[in-house]
Amino acid sequence: MKRIMTQKLFLKRLIILAWMLSCLSPIRGQEVQKVGTSAAAFLRIPVGARAIAMGSAFTALADDGTAMFWNPGNMARQSQNTLFVHHSPWLPGLDHTYFGFSFPMTGVGVIGVNVVSLRTDEMEITTLDAPMGTGETYTAASTAVGLSYARSLTDRFSIGGNVKYVQERIFNSTASGVAFDVGTLFVTPFKDVRFGVRVSNVGTSMKMNGEDLNAYVDVAPNQEGNNDEIVSQIKTDAFDMPIILQLGLAWDLKMGENCRMTFACDGVNPNDNAQSLNVGYELALLKESVFLRSGYNELFLKDREKGLTAGAGLNFPSIQGMRVSINYAYQDFKYLNAVNHYSIQIQF
Repeated sequence: MKRIMTQKLFLKRLIILAWMLSCLSPIRGQEVQKVGTSAAAFLRIPVGARAIAMGSAFTALADDGTAMFWNPGNMARQSQNTLFVHHSPWLPGLDHTYFGFSFPMTGVGVIGVNVVSLRTDEMEITTLDAPMGTGETYTAASTAVGLSYARSLTDRFSIGGNVKYVQERIFNSTASGVAFDVGTLFVTPFKDVRFGVRVSNVGTSMKMNGEDLNAYVDVAPNQEGNNDEIVSQIKTDAFDMPIILQLGLAWDLKMGENCRMTFACDGVNPNDNAQSLNVGYELALLKESVFLRSGYNELFLKDREKGLTAGAGLNFPSIQGMRVSINYAYQDFKYLNAVNHYSIQIQF
């Protein structure tokens, strides 16, 4: 009895702390907003067609292979090895890919590895002397490689973390850093209601370095002949990663033996933008075989770019303990073209 009371007190304090952190944003919102000033902005791109179709309101729902991204604490509730691959032609000239693999270990918890990548197509190099192109090409890429661990402390509460190495590259210049994600999941005493909290991308600042920043200065530009040159380097600033505090609620509503409706809502508080709200729902039919989803991104954000989302999914019958699911999501943008997302998950 004493242990149960201690756990309830801890959870109560955790919820109060999360609420207090979220309330600090309106105070900060009266100051100058640091919109678009973070490094590694690709870490804010959502992963998983199911999550995206539900408007990225997934902090309390992330029980699939994207848990390492959305809420590492939710990964503790996985009972099978899980392989997850997500791909989307993000925006013109960009490809976004996520890979995750997690496996439970009896008496230890759940361990996982994950990779997020955003890459560009080859682009032609242009200079002041050759504005139409030099004949050479270059690419840019952003990558994060992470290692996750999660464990259930009680039958209602789990916690997890993810540590990742982050690198951004453009041609011959790079910036790198290390970041941490922490997430918790609490199955509340209210029937089929879950509460999730995640803090992501807390880490070192990133600064671009490389030979592309070298500048060659002629020490005697007015003299003919071979003059010595001084090699200098353009100085760049360091930028913080996009730290995000996200609080999520999810509620499952049973509508008979073959039908379920799930409602989800996430409050998002980033360090490089204003607060916003993500909402979504999922309709499960035919005994969790067919899924229809929809949602909306960035409610109450003044200059939002994202908007309506929608999608569908299929769970195939289990074959010798192996389960396969595929999902699709459509994401609308205000000024840019819509994006299609595709995911596949294999559990065994």
